[in-house]
Amino acid sequence: MLYSETELKKRLKSGCPVFYFYASDEALVRSAAAKAEKFLSEEAPDTTTLDGPAPSVEDIVLAAGTISFFGGRRLVMLPLIRPSAYSDKDLQELCDTLSDTENAVFVLTSLLEEKYGKIKPGKREQKLIAACEKLGYCVQIAKPGRAALQEMARTWAGEYHTTFAPGAEAALLDRCGDDQFLLQNEIAKLAALSGYTTITTRMIQQLGTVTLDADTFDMVKLVAAGNTRQALAKLQTLLELQNEPILITGALIGNYLDIYRAFLAKKSRRPLADLAKDFKYTGKWNYRLGNADQTAARFQRSQIEESLRILQKLDLDLKGSRLDAPLLMQKAICELSLARSRA
Repeated sequence: MLYSETELKKRLKSGCPVFYFYASDEALVRSAAAKAEKFLSEEAPDTTTLDGPAPSVEDIVLAAGTISFFGGRRLVMLPLIRPSAYSDKDLQELCDTLSDTENAVFVLTSLLEEKYGKIKPGKREQKLIAACEKLGYCVQIAKPGRAALQEMARTWAGEYHTTFAPGAEAALLDRCGDDQFLLQNEIAKLAALSGYTTITTRMIQQLGTVTLDADTFDMVKLVAAGNTRQALAKLQTLLELQNEPILITGALIGNYLDIYRAFLAKKSRRPLADLAKDFKYTGKWNYRLGNADQTAARFQRSQIEESLRILQKLDLDLKGSRLDAPLLMQKAICELSLARSRA
């Protein structure tokens, strides 16, 4: 069953004894569990939280069996529990405890692995899911789409009495992806930067902390467009933010490998979804490979291969040379630009 805000409210009001939320994104399960806890804590003020990944069954039984000081049921929170960390015997005892306890209400959350955009529970995860489905409200929380994330971003900004300039929330998503914790942190910082007025695209481009992959890909696109001076300025910004030169180089190598794979896939007329599956891309692979596919159109095969040789040499030089790392990297960016310009 998939998560529904309406159904959650209905189950909360009905006295449901078990709530189990699972997803591939921690922010999703934390948010759902917080909503349940807020409502249930009014009914059951006594709350016991047993942190995962595998609190002992004895501790769970003790927490569930303790009489609430205020009367009524005790709320037992089991955040980020990992069914695979239990033995078969202990997992069965946990399921039995959930079933037999009358004086407690449970809220459980789990992070489950996602493969190619789908959650695939293991054997023990399936057992706990099946038990919770019989007892109460057990749901998978799907990742929100881009439109939903933009709406969430506007809501989070509104909590700081801040707005987005037209297109700015989309620019933030382009750079941060669908990591909701990163988005929330970025919005808090950008709201302060704006003086709690309006977050602009320029603020996001200049000062937003983003994934190193996204920043280095900006450099690659500048090189591909022949904007060497701007690519060097971008490199200087990354170095001033104290990113390690070897990590920047590793991200650049990853960017060019994405472009090379996208280039070959286009030549062989293979869809990007097949490419993602072959090379085990996960998460926001469609955005990453989509960018690579567009940029690959600016290159010839020989230019990409020469660029990879330049970056391999840079990686070795950084690990073995006494020369100044920033100078080595600036030299490599210039060489990448020359490689791109050669027919």
